[in-house]
Amino acid sequence: MLETVKYLIGSPGPSGHGSKSTAEQVTENCPNLRSFTAIITGATSGIGAETARVLAKRGARLVLPARNLKAAVEAKARIVSEFPDSEIFVLALDLSSLNSVRSFVAEFISLNLPLNLLINNAGKFSYEHAISDDGIEMTFATNYLGHFLLTKQLVKKMIETAKTTGVQGRIVNVSSGIHSWFSGDVIRSVGEITRNKSWYDATRAYALSKLANVLHTKELAHRLKQMEANVTVNCVHPGIVKTRLTRDREGLVTGHHNNLLKLSLYYAVTQTLYSTSELFMLKKHADLVFFFGSKFVKTIPQAAATTCYVATNPRLKNVSGKYFADCNEASPSKLGSNSTEAARLWSASEIMVSGGSKLAAVFDPFNELD
Repeated sequence: MLETVKYLIGSPGPSGHGSKSTAEQVTENCPNLRSFTAIITGATSGIGAETARVLAKRGARLVLPARNLKAAVEAKARIVSEFPDSEIFVLALDLSSLNSVRSFVAEFISLNLPLNLLINNAGKFSYEHAISDDGIEMTFATNYLGHFLLTKQLVKKMIETAKTTGVQGRIVNVSSGIHSWFSGDVIRSVGEITRNKSWYDATRAYALSKLANVLHTKELAHRLKQMEANVTVNCVHPGIVKTRLTRDREGLVTGHHNNLLKLSLYYAVTQTLYSTSELFMLKKHADLVFFFGSKFVKTIPQAAATTCYVATNPRLKNVSGKYFADCNEASPSKLGSNSTEAARLWSASEIMVSGGSKLAAVFDPFNELD
């Protein structure tokens, strides 16, 4: 109960910030970012747009990848209208397509820019079962696999930039507390929802993709440390906020009847306040869940705060492989902390992005990936 009260009033944690802190507030004392280049996926609206705006305010050069180039140009125009000196590049990227990821990386490299910050923010919640061009379930392909390949192909540039400038590079993976809702075999579950439409559950697929973001962070941190690279990677839970995440169904999340928002609010309630018997009652009364859970909803500037804090705060130098919520280090789920599962997912992901005949073997229930 004490933790709930602290959350609701925005009581600061060890970092000096809390649930009510905004992205502008947490970056007030960050170093000048004028020499920094940041790539931010999903920056055309919501949390990503606010992250981009605040980093531009602090001086960073921005690269905005987007599937909808018109929306990205409009996002750029909004930032430039507020900060006329901003340097912003708009490039095409569809994270659900591995070929698109590769094309984006090639185009970015051709610009001959440094790369200090990579913020993997874009997210999708697919109500309907769909398969990407590469043969992977769409939510997993967009939220995780596209970002996995993007990061894999850009990390060399980040290491080079850090070596040349002496400034540590940072990768931020935006996950969700809902990652803790998934339990089971990660790789087998990806196979099941990819191959069999009847296995598809939108909430479970979303939770799976967000768990994959957490596991990716853990394994990448391990690999960067082994390489002695001056680059860190951390994962964040932005909190519960109304965004365009569910745009494939109804555009901007607007009402009490939006399923994802209700699920998110149910998560907020169940993680904090109630006993088992009380939760059983709340499951039967979704509107009651919404009422209590709505007290946990953040504004977009508050939801972008943890991303901006982890991307810029000097206190996090050399901090890597961690999970943050409300601008403070937190604990992911037990499965999200499992190093063996993180390494196993990485091995499977390498095969997934390579494609070809090996893809089917990833989802073979009898196949054991070391």
